[in-house]
Amino acid sequence: MAKMFQNSLLQPRTRYQLLATAIVNIITFGHGLGVGWLSPTLGKIQSTDSPLEFEVTIAEVSWLGSMIGLGSLYANLTIALLLERAGRKFCIYLLAVPYACLWILVYFASNVVYLYAARFLCGFTGGAAFVVFPIYISELADTSIRGALCSMVMLSYNFGVLAGFVLSTYLPYHVVPILAICLPIAYFLANLMLPETAPYLLKRSQLSAAEKSFGYYKNPTDQKAQLRSKSDFEELRMAVLAQQCQNSEPLSYKDLITRPALKAFGAAAVLCLGLECCNVYSFINYMSDTFASSGLALDANTSTIIVGIVQIFGVYTSTLIVDIVGRRLLMLISNLGVGLGCIAFGCFTYCAEHYDLTDFNWLPLVLMIIIIYLANIGLIALFFLQLVELFPAKIRSLATSISVVWMSLLIFATLKLFPLMMFHWGISVTMWFSGAWAIFTFIYLLFFLPETMGKSMIED
Repeated sequence: MAKMFQNSLLQPRTRYQLLATAIVNIITFGHGLGVGWLSPTLGKIQSTDSPLEFEVTIAEVSWLGSMIGLGSLYANLTIALLLERAGRKFCIYLLAVPYACLWILVYFASNVVYLYAARFLCGFTGGAAFVVFPIYISELADTSIRGALCSMVMLSYNFGVLAGFVLSTYLPYHVVPILAICLPIAYFLANLMLPETAPYLLKRSQLSAAEKSFGYYKNPTDQKAQLRSKSDFEELRMAVLAQQCQNSEPLSYKDLITRPALKAFGAAAVLCLGLECCNVYSFINYMSDTFASSGLALDANTSTIIVGIVQIFGVYTSTLIVDIVGRRLLMLISNLGVGLGCIAFGCFTYCAEHYDLTDFNWLPLVLMIIIIYLANIGLIALFFLQLVELFPAKIRSLATSISVVWMSLLIFATLKLFPLMMFHWGISVTMWFSGAWAIFTFIYLLFFLPETMGKSMIED
């Protein structure tokens, strides 16, 4: 029992790290809410009794889906400029503004441009959060729980997606933004109690503030814990100083083309391709339409909510075991499972077009549950943690931003093309295409993805 408590996130040394993670993830939950809101809402606003005073065409639907990618791209570029100059906390505060504006636009939408802008701001919030939060959490967290805490970013996001599915399915259109506007207010106020991370403050030569921040997040409660905290802080200070001496020259393009940097960029590029081209994110955004095209007998919106619950179980599984089995194994299992699941889904829908499979019309839901669960134990849950841990410390902020810019371009492309692929290729070929990309990603990562569990966030 004592050993279990020692490894618990609620022990005195880590409870404020958990608190900080929970607070910043209010906005990640909100981003998930904005993503999940779209799928059931599309059915409402395209119906004859639409709550809006304007019609939404299929072409406009594809733009609604893809605008989130453009917003994410703009956020990546903005945060890349601000993260090291203004600090992690400034960027964290910044996210409350676009998220609040998103729901104001949804509520007052008088034409489709309002919805485009709202989806853009949803993408901006998520694009910024997924760059800032993994770095922020990695800098404040103990190495032994870093994986679990960073996994909570996607756990919160998936809770938000589920909430978006449920609220937009069962509540009137104009009620959801009234409820959602409370999130950025709570997020901003709660973040006022959290200090900037100690590593960032040390890089800015703010020794006193860094020591206070380190003490806050490590929360020493007795003399032994205080001595350990002082020793750990001195070790961190010396590591940052050594890094600054080693990297005394300003960051240049040569730092981005070293052998370790290029290996990390290669792995990151393939991770981004795997995540987006296997279309898991598109499934989440267009889940109701995907189920409707598959011939599923169950109600599409109800099935979407079931899949939303499965996402949470997937990320929670990852949170429990990521610091035990490592990142690499979960990534490999996730990609292989998604690939085989998508291929099986495509085979079922292909056979259903040629044979009577009405006795098995529950199978698309089962296959999608398997796909989404396996995607969430690795590919989704660990994606941003893996990006942060792959890159050398000197280029981490810039390289992570570059990688997420690449991911945002892929988000825009896949969300724009997915409805068109479904329309022109059909669901079977679309699923086979998705499965092929996941299998390719598995093969690449099998040979080139290093294990990063336990890697120092200060040393290269």
